[in-house]
Amino acid sequence: MRHNQTAGQAERYSQGRQEKSRKHMAKEVSPFLTYPAVCPHDCPGACALRVERLPDGRIGRVRGTAGHPYTDGVICAKVARYGERVHHKDRLTVPLRRTGPKGSGQFTPIGWEEALDSIATAFRNAQSRYGRETLWPYFYGGTMGVVQRGATNRLRHLLGGSEQKTTICASIGGAGWLAGVGAKIGTDPREMADADLIVFWGMNPVATQINAWSHAVKARKSRGTAIVVVDPYRTASAAGADHHLPVRPGTDGALACAVMHVLFREGQADRAYLTRHTDGSEALERHMAERSPAWAAAITGLSVETIEAFARLYGRTARSFIRFGYGMTRSRNGAVALHAASCLPAVTGAWRHRGGGALLSTSDVFRLETTLAEARDVQEETVRILDMSQIGRVLTGKALGGGPPVTAMLVQSANPAVTAPESTRVRAGLAREDLFLCVHEQFLTDTARFADVVLPATTFLEHDDLYTSYGHTFLQVAKAVIPPVGAARSNHDVVTALLRRLGCTHASLEGDAWHLINRILACSGMPSAEEIHAQGGLDCARPFAEHHFLEGFPQPDGRFRFAPDWAALGTDHAGLPALPDHAPLTEAADTEHPFRLVTAPAHHFLNATFTESPTSRRQEGRPTLLIHPDDCTNADVTNGAVVRLGNRRGVVRLHAHVFAGLPRGVVVVESLWPTGDFIDGQGINTLTGADPVPPAGGAAFHDTAVWIRPEAGP
Repeated sequence: MRHNQTAGQAERYSQGRQEKSRKHMAKEVSPFLTYPAVCPHDCPGACALRVERLPDGRIGRVRGTAGHPYTDGVICAKVARYGERVHHKDRLTVPLRRTGPKGSGQFTPIGWEEALDSIATAFRNAQSRYGRETLWPYFYGGTMGVVQRGATNRLRHLLGGSEQKTTICASIGGAGWLAGVGAKIGTDPREMADADLIVFWGMNPVATQINAWSHAVKARKSRGTAIVVVDPYRTASAAGADHHLPVRPGTDGALACAVMHVLFREGQADRAYLTRHTDGSEALERHMAERSPAWAAAITGLSVETIEAFARLYGRTARSFIRFGYGMTRSRNGAVALHAASCLPAVTGAWRHRGGGALLSTSDVFRLETTLAEARDVQEETVRILDMSQIGRVLTGKALGGGPPVTAMLVQSANPAVTAPESTRVRAGLAREDLFLCVHEQFLTDTARFADVVLPATTFLEHDDLYTSYGHTFLQVAKAVIPPVGAARSNHDVVTALLRRLGCTHASLEGDAWHLINRILACSGMPSAEEIHAQGGLDCARPFAEHHFLEGFPQPDGRFRFAPDWAALGTDHAGLPALPDHAPLTEAADTEHPFRLVTAPAHHFLNATFTESPTSRRQEGRPTLLIHPDDCTNADVTNGAVVRLGNRRGVVRLHAHVFAGLPRGVVVVESLWPTGDFIDGQGINTLTGADPVPPAGGAAFHDTAVWIRPEAGP
């Protein structure tokens, strides 16, 4: 199953190896004072950090906390150089008022009082004219802190604005995991140390979860653990793995079914476990009898031999740990595929063993009471819910759910002009003159350029917050390391000031962020913020039996479900398979659009964050299309040439890079670059669709059919 490594991937893997060595760098003694912190970004790591504060008050080197049970001194390169972001020359430091056309980036500085007064007046006027639901506060993962991220919802609930269906990232994978397991919990990631096989399925941990990769590599060194990566193209992780399975995008479910076929056929299914802990295997075995490796090979592009070798390796390894990523779910059949793959440890009984089982997310290990953080006690049950993945359609009047137009927005911790699908529609909606838009940001992003008022935001090193994780079990508290840069203010402070101006009163508005953190912890029956901060975090891991479901899965009958209740997970469930399967729901390639596009994460960016950091930009180079050499020949594309990439949603121009490490017919653009970095100012999400993924919605970013033409083409 191992493939040759190309020169380009060797370079990428070398970068990954350099990042893994940061563990050793963390043990260096800093000549400057260091302070504890927690990485706030939308990554499973939520890394425990040590941050240098230089004599002039600026941020120096950022390192992982040595000895932390999960971080263990290892962090990604982009966070290690966080000082580049904090002290960047283009950092927003004062409020701005728009003076030119929307999107022009023409602003003039104003004071905070004028800014807050104008926002409060605009929100009041909009709601007076169209009703409370005309206001739509929009947020996502710019910070994952409970207090700062929850601020947007506090404003929404206290002002009665439209709800946000937070589908853009985890809803597809969440539905697939819950379909079988029943809760977002699984094998403690620290058990990688006890695993004999680690499968990274649908993720590139060298770029997106360096801690997980580090734990896997340590297991390989200490006990000979085999590492497998299932991913459509040869990422840095695939290059460093023992085996790489380059499945075609959207075919993971077929691979999982073929593996189950082999497990049943060759007697590697644990029938005692199946009888005791699942909803039955007889129907499953009959179903899988028709899902042979030959059947899957035609769908996935893998050879029969590769599929069977992987299945036998998995079947004979009791301590097998599958670490799922969300990449495999960014497809119109993503929930079905994730459910199918999550069935594997239930078939073999891998859940019985330390180091065995699987994990998508640890979100549900944290029994945190967040009603106060989001003011959910005043949330209106009948208010409409707008899908954040369909922001382009919402703002252009196509997905309003029967309510009024959206004429007022506060955007915090998000950059939808770049990150949302159908970005041409998004920008058209943001450009409406009847939309009052306030953007609270650290930089003048693509979204901020459309704002009427821009407010400068603090980074995580300039405010206090409380952090859970979806990649480990530690609850962490962080204090500000430096004062706010310029006149920047935190999400909590901005929302509190606005709500007070608008006459709102609520317990969440009483006191600063530290006070609110303590209130949340007290409501949750947990130690104080000072105690958790002093001990470097609170381990919320549950007993081994609960992580491994030895006393039952969190389903009504206590059993893993091969036959999901899709209707309980979302309203869009018609036509989803009754048993694990490959669902042919993807945007298929055809004669007009012969290529499948994957918009995978870039190594040195995190979604749209770090795209302003000089080192990250230098390392990434420019927006680039990875294309197989044989496809270059057929499409008349040469290495380094400008090509046009398009479909019915639009056209993007960028440079091509010939790359043998992906299947024919599949192209990759590692993202997300700002629109201004593309030749025509059209970002890659110009091409991605916003059709909701069954059963609960979500954006299919890796499920796009496109054509490719050389620059001289028609």
